[in-house]
Amino acid sequence: MAATYLPTLKQLQYLVALADHGHFGRAAEAVFVTQSTLSAGLRDLETLIGVTLVERTRRVVRFTPVGERITAKARRVLREAEELGDLARAAGRPLTGEMRMSVIPTIAPFILPRLLPALRRDYPDLKLFLREEPSGPACEGLHGGRTDCVLLALPFACGEVAAQVLFDDRLFVAFQSDGEEPPASIPAADIDETRLLLLEDGHCLKDHALAACNRPEVRAEATMLGTSLHTVVQMVDNGLGITILPEMALEAGILDHTSLIARPLAAAEAVRHVALVWRRASPREGDFRLLADVLAAAR
Repeated sequence: MAATYLPTLKQLQYLVALADHGHFGRAAEAVFVTQSTLSAGLRDLETLIGVTLVERTRRVVRFTPVGERITAKARRVLREAEELGDLARAAGRPLTGEMRMSVIPTIAPFILPRLLPALRRDYPDLKLFLREEPSGPACEGLHGGRTDCVLLALPFACGEVAAQVLFDDRLFVAFQSDGEEPPASIPAADIDETRLLLLEDGHCLKDHALAACNRPEVRAEATMLGTSLHTVVQMVDNGLGITILPEMALEAGILDHTSLIARPLAAAEAVRHVALVWRRASPREGDFRLLADVLAAAR
């Protein structure tokens, strides 16, 4: 029987790093080797499997079609290899070792300042690496093995995942006071769609706000801005419109030092469900559920 030569995990790491960074130098830095070592490792991989994976030019790194398919498979292999270590960690003490978590921008600045001190105190051996990114890229990173879990707001189509809802986060309308006593709540039908400022596509809070309003004209007329919630609040404070904010942002003081007031949005779906999600059947499910409990308690 002929000998079988298999790619090494190191070679697969080099390949995935090059795909992620699109540059030999940056890829080498990411995996802590020299550029010549990474290049040589990839050439050895191409020789081993007998196909060209990457077209090398002075200006651009371009993967061949088969190179793209093999890179996708390499990501899955590396993820499975990492889960071997996860199995061992899951059998030991809870919430130890490294964990990579993505958090969406409309949650990260409002919950992390309360979460991180509690985690450092109660689980000092947990090395939590955080990445702030919108829901779509975060879910792609989860399924691609770039991250282990994602803190986001449901409903959102994140694929085949397990989830634990931490708490419900109500939606509020923020606006400038006209000097009169504001109502206890703001019906969705009363929102002036021509003055509504929301985050741009890619932020699930925009979709939750539009779903809560449930008015086609709001979706058509609202202004979408590629900015943070803090920037939107400043625009509203300067008289440019109104906006919809999550309760956690209000509790964190996002309206401090502004002239704005906020009232609950009166609508059937005026809430988002903050949840931790992870890949189904992950060997670290116990860790993720414990982390979700810690997150919920830190609110």
